[in-house]
Amino acid sequence: MNMQSLSLNGEFIHYQLDGPSHLPLLVFSNSLGTDLRVWDPLLLELTDQFRFLRYDKRGHGLSSCPPAPYTLDHHVDDLIGLLDALELNQVTLCGLSVGGLIAQGVAARRPELVKNLILCDTAHKIGPESGWDSRIDTIRAHGLEYIADAVMERWFAASFREEKAAEVVLWRNMMIRTPVEGYIGTCTAIRNADLTTSSAALTQPTLCIVGDEDGATPPELVRSTAELIPGARFELLANAGHLPCVEQPKALAALIRDFLAEVTEPLSRYEQGMRVRRSVLGNAHVDRAEANKTAFDKPFQTFITEGAWGSVWSRPILSKRDRSLITIALMAALGHEEELAMHIRATANTGATLDEVRETLLHLGVYAGVPASNVAIRIAKETYTGMGIAIDEGKN
Repeated sequence: MNMQSLSLNGEFIHYQLDGPSHLPLLVFSNSLGTDLRVWDPLLLELTDQFRFLRYDKRGHGLSSCPPAPYTLDHHVDDLIGLLDALELNQVTLCGLSVGGLIAQGVAARRPELVKNLILCDTAHKIGPESGWDSRIDTIRAHGLEYIADAVMERWFAASFREEKAAEVVLWRNMMIRTPVEGYIGTCTAIRNADLTTSSAALTQPTLCIVGDEDGATPPELVRSTAELIPGARFELLANAGHLPCVEQPKALAALIRDFLAEVTEPLSRYEQGMRVRRSVLGNAHVDRAEANKTAFDKPFQTFITEGAWGSVWSRPILSKRDRSLITIALMAALGHEEELAMHIRATANTGATLDEVRETLLHLGVYAGVPASNVAIRIAKETYTGMGIAIDEGKN
């Protein structure tokens, strides 16, 4: 896994961006006392269907931990900064607990960034201020370990705590290893946040979800938020506490898929194909091809866009990197030199590395013959050199 971080608003924010760029993007903002790993069980249910952006909010995980207190605006600024830096907009934003507050804040302040909202176990205002003051004082006096068992009871349903006690220990370890300043700083942000007015004005399609045994943001509190946001849909998840992404990932994934299918207008095969084609070959290449298109070759270009890019390259299971390497091998074996060079250039977008291409062309020599491999290696060397990539920097 490559470590990814950006300097935003004076802090370093750790993030993880995964999945092919042509897939729809889900952006996740996690809860108090957790890091981006809290979404791992859910992502296993959605892999090959979506692209994912997760991050550690300030004071959590591998991100910077400035001294407390924080405001909700600090967290909102960080997520907006991350989306802007990665040039992402019109995303589906999924927030858990305080992550849901952050998501609502981003959607209100920069509505062009957020196409859909998924709010898990959160509300427009969470808990009375006195409760947060008491928690902050207790942590200052005794540390996070002192409250950990009580937090686990709010996080997880009774059956989960009993049947998966060893797993609960790991989530408990995540919580108590959160920097105290980060935990308290975010407690302060939650305590002072009241989004009643701004969330009542949200216009994005919104799904509100809560576990039926959530002891942190009880179902009626989450329901009240769904009733506040115009047109929001409310769903109650059985046998789940505050972290349904951990306890009920299959059920949560099903709700997410159903919601997005309901609110998303499907792309035509041509539109999907053009999106994937651009993500692989790059906008400059596709723009040139489109500019050179004539009435004579337009039917063929449409056929390729719909059939190759809109049907085959758009399928799940194989990643863009996998399909890239397969295509390079086939173009080399068949002697299509121009197409081979084009797809080697496309590795800048597909993620196939120089080392992987080299191994593919070496493998080609066994199964398609040494002459084909020799020509392909020459073309690859010329193409990489033209791309400004040093061909002697790969692994032996």
